[in-house]
Amino acid sequence: MTVIVLTNCPAGLRGFLTRWLLEISAGVFVGNPSARVRDALWQEVQQYAGQGRALLAHTTNNEQGFTFRTHDHAWHPTDHDGATLIHRSAPPASSATTTPQNGPPSGWSRASKRRRFGRG
Repeated sequence: MTVIVLTNCPAGLRGFLTRWLLEISAGVFVGNPSARVRDALWQEVQQYAGQGRALLAHTTNNEQGFTFRTHDHAWHPTDHDGATLIHRSAPPASSATTTPQNGPPSGWSRASKRRRFGRG
């Protein structure tokens, strides 16, 4: 079983993938191609994805029973003691974000302050 998920990719790439895979939802393709076809499809996805992101998951003979690859994705597969896990980078710290320690920014109504930070 092979699953390819495309986000923000050209429509032509989606049409190309429908030759070998079934599009079950917008940008989600499933099928059971051979390993050679799967690798060729993945090369085409990487080449023509443009500004988009792509994720490939397929069955394989390992402890998890599957593996996955990413292209221009914020989440990256990492090996942890033989198991492949997803590593997600921490978002950059922004001065506009608010935490209960530093209180709400000015301009919030009293009602929204109470909802967010309690009555204290």
